[in-house]
Amino acid sequence: MTRVIIVRHGQSGYNTERRIQGRTDASTLTEKGRNDASIVGKALSNILFNAIYSSPLQRAKHTADIIHSELATHREQSAVLQVSDLLLEIDLPLWEGLLSAEVKQKFAEDYRTWHQRPDELRMLLNDAQGTREHFPVPALYEQARQFWQVILSSHHQGETILIVGHNGINRALISTALSIPASRYHSIQQSNCGITVLNFAGGLGEPVQLESLNQTQHTGESLPSLRPDHQGIRLLLVRHGETDWNRQTRFQGQIDVPLNDNGRQQSQKAGEFLQEVAIDFAVSSSMLRPKETAEIILKHHPNLKLELQNGLREISHGLWEGKLEAEIEQEFPGELQRWRLVPTQVQMPEGENLQQVWERSVAAWESIVQAALTNQLKTVLVVAHDATNKTLLCHILGLSLENFWNFRQGNGAVSVIDYPCGIDSLPVLQAMNITTHLGGGVLDKTAAGAL
Repeated sequence: MTRVIIVRHGQSGYNTERRIQGRTDASTLTEKGRNDASIVGKALSNILFNAIYSSPLQRAKHTADIIHSELATHREQSAVLQVSDLLLEIDLPLWEGLLSAEVKQKFAEDYRTWHQRPDELRMLLNDAQGTREHFPVPALYEQARQFWQVILSSHHQGETILIVGHNGINRALISTALSIPASRYHSIQQSNCGITVLNFAGGLGEPVQLESLNQTQHTGESLPSLRPDHQGIRLLLVRHGETDWNRQTRFQGQIDVPLNDNGRQQSQKAGEFLQEVAIDFAVSSSMLRPKETAEIILKHHPNLKLELQNGLREISHGLWEGKLEAEIEQEFPGELQRWRLVPTQVQMPEGENLQQVWERSVAAWESIVQAALTNQLKTVLVVAHDATNKTLLCHILGLSLENFWNFRQGNGAVSVIDYPCGIDSLPVLQAMNITTHLGGGVLDKTAAGAL
């Protein structure tokens, strides 16, 4: 795989003022922005990069320079920092330099469109040729596609690439890689100096895996901070700890395999990672491995009662359960390959298909969200399984089940989903597959194993 690590620039003066930056180059890094950039460099210092690309805007370029300097200090790096105009931030010429509050007041209707239907936001611009229409988000997505087409074709499989950009272009890069539509532009987030990891099997349109999204632990934020004006709920989606069958890559499905010692340690570390979070409500799949994971996490929250949901159970693999991949291949030749390539077309023998998992897990998820809103709860812990979590991530991002394999879920990993305006608003994937608490650093070192 070609590994691509994406970083957003450090905090800038315009960020602190809540001022629209876009392509203006007036905004520079704050002291915190410079310090966080240095911390990112240290966090990435054990990784050898074959190429480093940055936006030319000074807040990103300065961040990249600091990271590059740290990398060179900690190990011999051969990569030269290259600047690309295809990493410029989203172009919002009528709003740049204004405070968000001013835009909200002066461009009220457009501001609503920006938040509710960002792909439809239109600006009328006057230039030497007259008046022209500008659609900022679709233009940004096209720019992101061009960047991928240039970069992925320029690098060999197995190389590692670092990109330093902005909130908007980074979102567009991630979205175009995963086929997230422009209408969901606000459905993923990029914090200042947050780290995202993508693994490409080939070019744009070929298989890609989102290994992690918006890691912020290195900057001192265990979880990404709530966005301004957040009034809804936050869900912490956790995959259960490791089992012996995960380690052996033996298909578990709905066979009730307990955690192994490493799985219990992973659960303890997840509990320590979340111990300062004010969790109001906790739900788990009714199966043993997530239930035990949740109970270990909740030792830090002794007043919470754990609710069990059958709808969050792992996919039933039917006759595959209890078998290793080689055994499945022998008994059901070609089916494992189909499961990896076209998972939506596979009916597990005497088990489930992904659509069935989708229907029950999404129903359970929406009932959890509704219960939290009804009871005015703020933060909910949900512990489930690999396939269940991947299915829920497709739902959260408005993707079809064809995208099932695009998401990695490590044992004991934490993902963060916000509903900033309640259940009627689109959810936001703030972070995904956080595993730093498990000792792996920036990269996921868990034994993801069979489902």
